[in-house]
Amino acid sequence: MGTGIVANAAVTLPRSFDGLRTAATVVWLGAALLLMLLAVRYLRQRTLRVHAADPMVVQFFGAPPMALLTVGAGALLLGRRVIGLEGALAVDWVLWSLGTVLGLVAACAVPYRMVTRHRFAPDAAFGGWLMPVVPPMVSAATGALLVPYAPTGQLRLALLLGCYAMLGLGLVAALLVLAMIYSRLVHHDAPTGTVVPTVWIGLGALGQSVTALGALAVVAPSALPAPYARGTAVFALLGGIVVWGFAMLWLALAIGLTVRTVRAGLPFAPTWWSFIFPVGACVTATGALAARTGSEPFIWTAVVLYALLVIAWVVVAGHSLRHAAKHVRRRPVAGHERRWPVDRQGGLRSEAGSRRGMNNSCH
Repeated sequence: MGTGIVANAAVTLPRSFDGLRTAATVVWLGAALLLMLLAVRYLRQRTLRVHAADPMVVQFFGAPPMALLTVGAGALLLGRRVIGLEGALAVDWVLWSLGTVLGLVAACAVPYRMVTRHRFAPDAAFGGWLMPVVPPMVSAATGALLVPYAPTGQLRLALLLGCYAMLGLGLVAALLVLAMIYSRLVHHDAPTGTVVPTVWIGLGALGQSVTALGALAVVAPSALPAPYARGTAVFALLGGIVVWGFAMLWLALAIGLTVRTVRAGLPFAPTWWSFIFPVGACVTATGALAARTGSEPFIWTAVVLYALLVIAWVVVAGHSLRHAAKHVRRRPVAGHERRWPVDRQGGLRSEAGSRRGMNNSCH
């Protein structure tokens, strides 16, 4: 999903650059290949039950649905140049449908398990708790791309209204989790080590909501009567700017915590991918506001954020490849299931960098 958002965000930029779309298409193809390889590898491990029982790893069940949705959207945005419009539509419908179903299951099942099966300390909340509830917002944003291709009438209307309902589901749930994370930050010790990058996931949740509002407002006139269609445009602008402002506050907080941690030492871990998708969501959100307002500050903010996104992706991808190479040379003994250790703050210890798990889908 991290690699996929790098490709998709390039299409939403309010400024075009020579060769950018071609490069984005290559990155999307890489994301699609990576998705297939990791999905097959994970299913062959047969560790779903073990991960579902782990209060830490279960949070990342939201990653595979978002990976499916992101790659599916890329098929329609970029893949049509490679496989044609009909092929791209078929791929996107399949991946969007599967990703939406899995995302809704994760958004309901993971919180239910947290309430009924697991017990958490007062300082346990961390950014990973957002992972299960964000997929419905990604479904809303990517589903907007399919609205114009849905049959006119009730089916198209149902798709549009369903996307708005999923946006509300994810946004309200995300705001509740953000409140718990903020409470943990101000009432307990600040997070340290490899759990710090997960603070950035809050930025992804907020950015994805602004992106969804903008994308749905664009296609609403094809399904809603004129007064309501105009209302969605107003909602996308005013609501989007309000949420975007809060996202900038969260971005400043995340940058401050990250810089503080880097000074103390930030070892590589799969949680580093938490930097990528949230920044990508912020790029698409800013691009949506730029397209709606024509504001130069929004335009250049989107361009700068995308440049930073590409740099971060190159750094994290490079570290991940080196880590994967080391892991291949140092295979664990067969028959021994390794679990991610949890520190007293409910975060991942630095050893998590050498663990395989659901975080692979964040790539």
